[in-house]
Amino acid sequence: MEADDLLELVVAIRREVLTGVMAEYIPPQSLMELWNVEGLTTELRDVFGLDLPLAQWLEDDQSLYEETLLDRILAEADAFHTHKSKVVGDDTMRRFEKQVLLQILDHQWKEHLAAMDYLRQGIHLRGYAQKNPKQEYKREAFELFTSMLTQVKRESVRVLTSVQVPSREEIEAAEVARREAAVAALAASQASQAGPSEGLSEAALPPLPASGQKVGRNEPCPCGSGKKYKQCHGRLH
Repeated sequence: MEADDLLELVVAIRREVLTGVMAEYIPPQSLMELWNVEGLTTELRDVFGLDLPLAQWLEDDQSLYEETLLDRILAEADAFHTHKSKVVGDDTMRRFEKQVLLQILDHQWKEHLAAMDYLRQGIHLRGYAQKNPKQEYKREAFELFTSMLTQVKRESVRVLTSVQVPSREEIEAAEVARREAAVAALAASQASQAGPSEGLSEAALPPLPASGQKVGRNEPCPCGSGKKYKQCHGRLH
């Protein structure tokens, strides 16, 4: 599929899904008293990642009705998607869209085949309810297929709309942080693998009392640190 055709498909699916979502909360040709604006706002934000001030729009523009409100929602969704494409590049976005569509289609198709197998195993029971098993199988199989397509479209729009794309500045900042963390981890690893006398200075230890007596390595260090001589001043020799 060409990039332009894929983009056109994604836009068409997004518009179909969002139109259906809006119809669930704002029934077509209904009175505004029946509109569930809060529910639609929550659905768009929590499911599709579109944080839109619908109530504020309606308050600021008294001429908005269901169709013009839908047009504004779709325009915001299109603009949001276009912005993400510009951030990561059109080619990268098209590859991502294709991958998402294929993965979701593959998953939903497997779920559909499992549902069809379950339907075949139990379809003969429809006869006990005075129904034609063959006709019932055709009807229910069609409903399952329709449901699968709906899920493919809705899940595709959910993923493509809600996915967060970092800006170039955020990517660069994350890369700098990653490099700094790697350098710090390397330094810590080298310090832990250093020899017993590396990183240890005499100035960091309590002073030894003036004495010419030789101290055994396993004896308490004369400095009074409480450590064995080999673990204290003995490490410097």
